[in-house]
Amino acid sequence: MIKAVQGDPKLDNVPNMVRVMANSPAVLEGYQGLSRALKKGTLPAATTELLALTIGTANGCSYCVAAHTYMGKTSAGLTDTDIAEAKHGTAIDPKNAAAVEFARALTESRGNADPAGARAAGWSDEQILEIIAWVALQTLTNYVNKVAETENDWPTA
Repeated sequence: MIKAVQGDPKLDNVPNMVRVMANSPAVLEGYQGLSRALKKGTLPAATTELLALTIGTANGCSYCVAAHTYMGKTSAGLTDTDIAEAKHGTAIDPKNAAAVEFARALTESRGNADPAGARAAGWSDEQILEIIAWVALQTLTNYVNKVAETENDWPTA
């Protein structure tokens, strides 16, 4: 287990996952940099939360599933049905379904997935690359939380 960094006033109200990553400034900077860059991307916030739920479930990361259930509801307007579908690797909206199915296939196959379904559903090459990057980012957070056994500070999903 990796302990969360404690005692720094700058870390008040900071999620435990970030406190864990603070043990390595390089890891924290990499996480924050990729996260900031992807938030400037072309994927809608609701889609990225669906992706995070799908990937977190596929990787068995209860911390991330709880975090993205909360953020999906409060920041991206996801419904309970949207969240349940994403946890099963699909979505009600056909275009989002293609994105989460591609992300789940990428996760489960360790990168050996065909983007044809996502492309056919209307996702551009730029967006397909962003989906791949979201898989990479979420896999990082999933693995950190699982190895660190990060204490969940989000409402239980």
